Amino acid sequence: MKCPGCQHENSAEAKFCQQCSAPLGQTCANCGGQASFAAKFCPQCGHPLTDIAEGSRFASPKNYTPQHLADKILTARTAVGGERKQVTVLFADIKGSMEFFADRDPEATQKLLDPVLEHMIEAVHRYEGTVNRVMGDGIMALFGAPIAHEDHAVRACYAGLRMQETVTRYADEVQRSHGMPVTIRVGLNSGEIVVCAIGNNLHMDYTVVGQTVNLAARMEATARPGSVLTTANTLHLAEGYVAVKPCGPVLVKGLALPVQVYEVTGAGAARTRLQAAAGRGLTRFVSRDIELEQLHRAQQLAGHGRGQVMAIVGEAGVGKSRLVHEFIHSHHDADCLILESNSVSYAQATPYLPIIELLRNYFRINIHDSTRSIRDEVTGKILALDSSLQDAIPPVLDLLDALDGEHSFRSLDPLQHRQYTYQAVIRLLLSETRVQPVAAIFEDLHWNDSLSIGLLNELAIRAQDSRLLLIVSYRPEYRDECRNQPNYHQLRLDSLAGESLAEFLQALMGSDPSLPTLKSFLVARASGCAPPVPGSPGGNAPVKPLTQRARSVTQLNTPPIGAKAPQPSGATSSHPPGPCR
Repeated sequence: MKCPGCQHENSAEAKFCQQCSAPLGQTCANCGGQASFAAKFCPQCGHPLTDIAEGSRFASPKNYTPQHLADKILTARTAVGGERKQVTVLFADIKGSMEFFADRDPEATQKLLDPVLEHMIEAVHRYEGTVNRVMGDGIMALFGAPIAHEDHAVRACYAGLRMQETVTRYADEVQRSHGMPVTIRVGLNSGEIVVCAIGNNLHMDYTVVGQTVNLAARMEATARPGSVLTTANTLHLAEGYVAVKPCGPVLVKGLALPVQVYEVTGAGAARTRLQAAAGRGLTRFVSRDIELEQLHRAQQLAGHGRGQVMAIVGEAGVGKSRLVHEFIHSHHDADCLILESNSVSYAQATPYLPIIELLRNYFRINIHDSTRSIRDEVTGKILALDSSLQDAIPPVLDLLDALDGEHSFRSLDPLQHRQYTYQAVIRLLLSETRVQPVAAIFEDLHWNDSLSIGLLNELAIRAQDSRLLLIVSYRPEYRDECRNQPNYHQLRLDSLAGESLAEFLQALMGSDPSLPTLKSFLVARASGCAPPVPGSPGGNAPVKPLTQRARSVTQLNTPPIGAKAPQPSGATSSHPPGPCR
């Protein structure tokens, strides 16, 4: 069998190329069985494998991958080649697609099914996943490689939920116009792969480690139409970020023991790593009393009509979010309206997302509220606050996706649309400060879109004579355009060291007599070198300094990959086996 990558001729029974280790077969999306690259149908279940025509736009990843993602993939391919990568694999397909073609014109039916593939691919690309392969009625996607993301499991879960949402809306149209039911099923699993090569057409060759891909394919085949099924491997990495329903143990072909399966039913309460950690319990807050006092002092100044901007700057994981968390939950904020907003790395292309989250917080809107209830709540609260804000209602409703589609505000040119949106949000917040002090919090500015950044810059300027405390956080490489404002103050967080680090380790690990050696190792590593661990060879070796103070709270309490994941609340061992019904 000839290797598709290096063209080396291998024996017929070979599964991997003897020269470059590329896989010599393809995985069936329906049953997870292996087939040769030349096969058009799975030898195990007869599922179509290579039914994408050469001229189709789905024939090559280069044809359907957005340019900004293609650039990232091509930039990363040299660095990731030959590396073991932790990834989450997603399989999705159209349930019963073969029945759609029966007694129907194939070309006409394909025109109805191609938009389903478009929705699947859009959902993957929205969360910066890579669609590695498109089958005739489904896709295979990877999150975490070749574009590395530490939250690859969360992104994959959100992508699965989004494709179910968008395909369902499209399916309703198809049902009304053609009387044809369209449903998809999605399967997820996390594990390791070895990236072999990435071609100029963006196709990635990889070597599977263990059951990583096979289990994802099995989850898809097991899922009922309209659902997203995942293994405990993925849930372990995304716990807190997603809501799940346990489906019990499921027997998987090729495995001796059943696999714990969960249905992903929606987004969880956590949006950030700290929120997910808080659900499991945080360690005692140590060694940031001075920084916390500075925030309270700024709050006092703002409360007396001298609006303040506090920028918390620090490396990833140094404790920015934990400091904000302690400020929000302190007793000093009893007379202050706290409005929070978080940014996420996969939403930079979504305009005004942190502003929208802040407004949903202000108006107490949840995802289950109807458009009419949102309109009533927003209109009533704005007019009760200040009747002169009548013209601010359409821009706010537009941000909340609750404005009538025929409203004239939607037809404004982009410049006017932006100006009116900025003015509406700023006037609303400043009007609220005349009623009570307000602390508006925007974390991770380095992930914000340009429209949100522009609004915050104007808000910082207009806030100088108000009772508004604007708290922002970002990493050192981000350049804040507000830094020259007279009411702007920067609060820089450095890694813990010396007594502060020792106090943190004491709070985190306790005082067991067996721990001093480990604590000394961690202190030395945090300073830039690691002493030998007892029983291991080698001396001190320079290592990358640790700055992951807040991150360590969650990681040190998390079992390693491959360990049994804790069952989420509501899971019971007595649940009947098999997929969710």
